[in-house]
Amino acid sequence: MAKAKHRAGAASNRVAIVIMAAGKGTRLKSKLPKVLHEVGGKSLLAHVVVSAAQIVPASDIFAIVGHEAYLVRKALDKTGINFVHQQPQQGTGHALMVARNALKPYDTVVVLSGDAPMIQPATIRRLLDFHLAHAPAMTILSANLHDPTGYGRVLRRGKSAQVQAIVEEKSASPAQKLINEINSGFYAFSVPQLQQHIDRLQNNNPHGEFYLTDMAGVFQKAKLPVLATEAENPHEILGGNTRAELVQIDREMRLAKCLALMAEGVTIFSPQSCVIDSDVVVGSDTVIEPFVQLLGDTKIGSNCRVRSYSIVENSRIADRVTIRPGSLIEDSIVQANAILGPYTHLRPGSDIGEGAHIGNFVEVKKTRIGKGSKANHLTYLGDAEIGEGVNIGAGTITCNYDGSAKHETIIEDGVFIGSDSTLVAPIRIGPNAYVGAASCITDDVPQGALALGRARQTLKKGWVAARKKSRNAASKPAGA
Repeated sequence: MAKAKHRAGAASNRVAIVIMAAGKGTRLKSKLPKVLHEVGGKSLLAHVVVSAAQIVPASDIFAIVGHEAYLVRKALDKTGINFVHQQPQQGTGHALMVARNALKPYDTVVVLSGDAPMIQPATIRRLLDFHLAHAPAMTILSANLHDPTGYGRVLRRGKSAQVQAIVEEKSASPAQKLINEINSGFYAFSVPQLQQHIDRLQNNNPHGEFYLTDMAGVFQKAKLPVLATEAENPHEILGGNTRAELVQIDREMRLAKCLALMAEGVTIFSPQSCVIDSDVVVGSDTVIEPFVQLLGDTKIGSNCRVRSYSIVENSRIADRVTIRPGSLIEDSIVQANAILGPYTHLRPGSDIGEGAHIGNFVEVKKTRIGKGSKANHLTYLGDAEIGEGVNIGAGTITCNYDGSAKHETIIEDGVFIGSDSTLVAPIRIGPNAYVGAASCITDDVPQGALALGRARQTLKKGWVAARKKSRNAASKPAGA
């Protein structure tokens, strides 16, 4: 609704969102740009983009990039947002100076921080709606913190929404330091008034930078209104400046994700021990045991059970699937009623059919396994197409790599593969065929045939006794 509302009013008040993402984040002591550090399974900046994109279309979002700009662009390229390069980085005010041309078509701009991933669309919407309703030159999103240490304080005119000043902590008086309302660094501006007055910002500070916060004073001098509206949840505006802060944010986001899933009917026995990314979807009546990780773009159906120490990443798990302990599933599909594990490894490209059983220490890679088929023990299946009702014996491997290229193994419906078999691809095993245990199969097997690829068993009666007699004779001293 919000996107349609603000887009529909584009002719009269077109809205852009600018996200500050140019900083280095020196306190993280990292070569990676600050906004690309991850919490909750996504980069800081990606979280902010997701929230912003629920307010305006991606084409109206602009990320201000600077430090390692190429990496930031590459990481967010698929989102469809725009990028403005700030070089050199001379502060938040300078960032909007650099974005001047990009903002010309717009009437209103909302400014967000790329390192504050907990910001919610509803809070951005309230800031924007407040600004559009009151039409000041600048609206500040404030927050009331129990401990405001380190933040600039918002000084209001009495109890009104009008802002008298923003005072940085180092310049605040003892009385002002007792104020708990702080400047979050999130703003909304009238673009025409911002463009007209932004050149009045000064950089006469120890860092020689232009600060967007100072626009409040610029507008005050121009007798233009500056208002503040308070965030309902102050935690949303908190950013991550240190590793410890990032870990704390990650913990809060993941706990919130677990609570949201439980509210939708998912059982999570130990939320504090589970790692569940923001985009994960889980159906009702599914049980998640302790120490499970559900990562990336993973969707799990209803009535499943994911047992302890299993990891599922970028995969689709249908209804009523059991994932036993210690299983690893990556970029794969698992159909309904399948049973995996314990200690199954599904590598990318695996597609496990309905009711199939993939068991202990079985590795599957780029392989489709049909309905009701089983590979229960100590097996490797790579680059294979396996039909329905197939039994793969323990210790079977598909030899899919010849040293330079991969080749396909095709096992058709109803095949029985005996234990410890080696299937040298490319090869096809026809319907209802049998492969004897310990066989090395190098040629296609026709329908209904038995294939044996091993030497004939040889028996030497009395061999053990003869061997013992020979060894005893050899061990006697000479002349005994």
